[in-house]
Amino acid sequence: NESRVMYFILLGFPTTAELQLLLFSVLLLAYLLTVLENFLIILIIRNNHSLQKPMYFFLGNLSFLEIWYVSVIEPKMVVDVLSHDKRISFQGCMIQLYFFVTFVCTEYILLAVMAYDRFVAICKPLRYPLIMNHKFCAQLIAGCWMCGLTTSSLKLSFLARLSFCDVDKINHYFCDISPLLNISCSDSSLAELVDFILALLVIMVPLCTVVASYICILFTVLKIPSSQGRKKAFSTCSSHLTVVILFYSTTLFTYAHPKLMYTYRANKLVSVLYTVVVPLLNPLIYCLRNKEVRFAMRKTFTCRR
Repeated sequence: NESRVMYFILLGFPTTAELQLLLFSVLLLAYLLTVLENFLIILIIRNNHSLQKPMYFFLGNLSFLEIWYVSVIEPKMVVDVLSHDKRISFQGCMIQLYFFVTFVCTEYILLAVMAYDRFVAICKPLRYPLIMNHKFCAQLIAGCWMCGLTTSSLKLSFLARLSFCDVDKINHYFCDISPLLNISCSDSSLAELVDFILALLVIMVPLCTVVASYICILFTVLKIPSSQGRKKAFSTCSSHLTVVILFYSTTLFTYAHPKLMYTYRANKLVSVLYTVVVPLLNPLIYCLRNKEVRFAMRKTFTCRR
């Protein structure tokens, strides 16, 4: 006889009473700063004519995506630090997982689209305005979201069918694929297979696109005769490449084999990197390493006659 679990208990981070307030303050500050940083980037891009380019159109969409990305996870995580009731309903768990997977998959593809944009800008500069027109950029963004929503729907359609019997404790701070696969009391082999195939497509295809784009960029830049020209070309890619390395490196192994990753104690710490640390750092990387964004920021916030 199986009794369907109505809610899960998110165990979160085991801390002492003295550290709870400190952890709560740090996580709350990280969330508020992440939302503020990304909101400012969107504001700066919208209010500066010099940033009305495909590169910054994609950056604005990345910032919009990351506001929702962190909002799916961090508010519940912050509240649970001080709360004794760490329950989340089964439906709430599925909804949280659905949107989180959607945003993660969308970001994978969006970062690949941004790499392609840099490839066209550097390797085919004369055709860049023709290729990366507004209509095509909008279609690329719509394609990113459609791929994310479709992938998430397919994953959840198999995960939601699993039975969890009397196991209601999740050793994590949010509803992720790996803990749900591990606590299921039914055969999860089909769900694992579907998840692995979709993860392979959503992670490896964009990653190959990024790698191929930057290989072509590297060969093109090395042919530029002047060192100043090479430096300028590299500078337009450095911030995006840094964000790609941070995001892909922290999520690649977790979602390539989620059930296996759950057995490691470091799983929650790795998850903190891509749910808290990386979204917090991304806007700083773009602002500190991009001269146009820095100039537009000063122009926006400096009072002039």
